[in-house]
Amino acid sequence: MTNSLPETASESSLEMKYGEREIAEGQLITFPNPRVGRRYNINISLPEFTCKCPFSGYPDFATIYISYVPDERVVELKALKLYINSYRDRYISHEESANQILDDFVAACDPLEVTVKADFTPRGNVHTVVEVHHHK
Repeated sequence: MTNSLPETASESSLEMKYGEREIAEGQLITFPNPRVGRRYNINISLPEFTCKCPFSGYPDFATIYISYVPDERVVELKALKLYINSYRDRYISHEESANQILDDFVAACDPLEVTVKADFTPRGNVHTVVEVHHHK
């Protein structure tokens, strides 16, 4: 008697899970700002950011803070969550991840101003915070 899984179960374990598919397909989606002309701040925190160190391959963990003043477009939050989750298997430095998130965010919704702050969990007694800004 063998302990093998039924063929359909073993095949399905090789397929991409629905969450992985959503993350892989994730794009920053926006919608029209309901109050164009009014300056207001939107503050978002994403406490489960992960990526991999490009030098060691070790996982890095951070909280990403995005604070922006929208212009014509506002970012959709589920799409932002999936976009952020797409970094989990990427080999990328702390500095490049913060800058890439800023560049992609600006390209998606072209805010009046935005700050992206990446607050990385200390590893090896080193705590890194990278903050990048964009102003129109």
